[in-house]
Amino acid sequence: MTVEINPAGIWDSEAIADVAAATFPLACPPHATEEDVATFIDDVLSAERFSEYLTDPNRTVLKVTHDGSIVGYAMLIDGEPADADVQEMVSLRPTTEISKLYVLPGSHGTGVASAMMDAIVERATAAGCAGLWLGVNQQNVRAQRFYGKHGFTKVGTRTFVVGTQVHHDYVMQRAL
Repeated sequence: MTVEINPAGIWDSEAIADVAAATFPLACPPHATEEDVATFIDDVLSAERFSEYLTDPNRTVLKVTHDGSIVGYAMLIDGEPADADVQEMVSLRPTTEISKLYVLPGSHGTGVASAMMDAIVERATAAGCAGLWLGVNQQNVRAQRFYGKHGFTKVGTRTFVVGTQVHHDYVMQRAL
């Protein structure tokens, strides 16, 4: 599958929000309620929120397109982790968080996610980062395998709120 990976622009907010709404539920544990997932999507992954993210100088949203359609995206956040506990776990500085990395189900297993990870690593290396970090739900074994394959190791745990539910994530980091 031939894809292009580029920084998203404000004009991509709606299309990326659509991809986010389709992919976020796939990363949630089975006990996450539809109502909590919908609340999270409305509060965090709406077109309006992506418009904000795309104008934040500390964030970069990368889009992956295939045949002119967005099939995945990643959101990167430069700087210190906001959570004090995560700051202690993440030992590499300067660092970039991979806040989101999602690919539409029809593109799973095609190399799209690996191509996106390569682009993320290239961007972070060029920016002088010593490492990358992310949080991944403890029950999302598929994502954990993917990140492990790309050099990430578990360095701790954190909580992540989706609607009214508290979920548990592994914090993983990778040296560049």
